Amino acid sequence: MRGLRLLRAPAVLCAAACALLSAGSTSAYAHTALQTASPAPGAKVGPDTRVIALTFGTLLKGAVPKISVAGPDGKPLPVGEPVVVPGSTVCAAVHGLPAGVGSITYTVRAVDGDAQTNRFLFQVTKSAKAAPVPPACRGRQLPSPPREQAIGLLEHRGTMVAGVSAATALLTTVVGVFVVRRRRRGSAAAAGGDVVIG
Repeated sequence: MRGLRLLRAPAVLCAAACALLSAGSTSAYAHTALQTASPAPGAKVGPDTRVIALTFGTLLKGAVPKISVAGPDGKPLPVGEPVVVPGSTVCAAVHGLPAGVGSITYTVRAVDGDAQTNRFLFQVTKSAKAAPVPPACRGRQLPSPPREQAIGLLEHRGTMVAGVSAATALLTTVVGVFVVRRRRRGSAAAAGGDVVIG
């Protein structure tokens, strides 16, 4: 019996240690758990929503959470660089949210340095109002999200440049053929004149 007790003691200690480690890990992640969000999970907001705000329990000093937004088709939408404001709130500018079910994905570092990524859904409807902007984000200059119009303009310019290059190449080919034909005709005429004169 004494031997069984000696064997049980290490097992109990191991279980207790594992429980403490698990509790510590859970506590570390609990500090960085999402408390509030705008848009909130499952909320209905209007397409004129301009700010995404996430408030956490405690953020690791100097670490800026990553935020990405996807539309109903799963494609990423333009989002400005997140800004951390007092109160462990992260603010990011958005524009042009398409109607349908969208998603917000965020990655935050816990106090122990480990990164955790979570995602939640929200809905955009034309009849709904814009997501409310938390007081912590109001009056702040947030980096603007990249403009899709600028990307489209670059693509349009690229298409124009490609078209101009193709047209230039075609024109060069036509002119080259024309010059070669003129030279051949000139050579034939010169050969015939020599024969007549001779």
